[in-house]
Amino acid sequence: MPMTITSSSFSHQGVIPARHTCQGHDTSPELFWTDVPEGTKSLALIMDDPDAPDPAAPKRTWVHWVLYNIPATASGLAEAIPATELPSGTREGLNDWERTGYGGPCPPIGNHRYFHKLYALDTVLPDLNQPTKAKLEEAMQGHVIGYAELIGLYKKH
Repeated sequence: MPMTITSSSFSHQGVIPARHTCQGHDTSPELFWTDVPEGTKSLALIMDDPDAPDPAAPKRTWVHWVLYNIPATASGLAEAIPATELPSGTREGLNDWERTGYGGPCPPIGNHRYFHKLYALDTVLPDLNQPTKAKLEEAMQGHVIGYAELIGLYKKH
């Protein structure tokens, strides 16, 4: 079975509730994953928005959350999880607000797609010292043995 990632907050291609956005409490959604491949040593999670700033004319991908070295034994993340309660060993990278942690949807215009990408890796990565998405992706090259994604939608009201 292929690896899957789901949320109790929204369905795949469903609307992300306002509590997870800048118009609410800006808290991370609860996430679950299943069928992590055999041989997985760690997981990485990247949440990004390829529709920034305007879905009609996207110019960049905005990074909202970067986590890596999530233990392979973990089966998800609690809603509104603080850094102090991340699974043991999990490390944080920088989002495009140049800080660690979750930064929820806050699109300036239009209905955006938010990709929650989960990677199964055949290694535990070294301490990358709060990497950007690009640095994490570079470190993951050649180590990805599984992938799943969950897409949520959001438009400011």
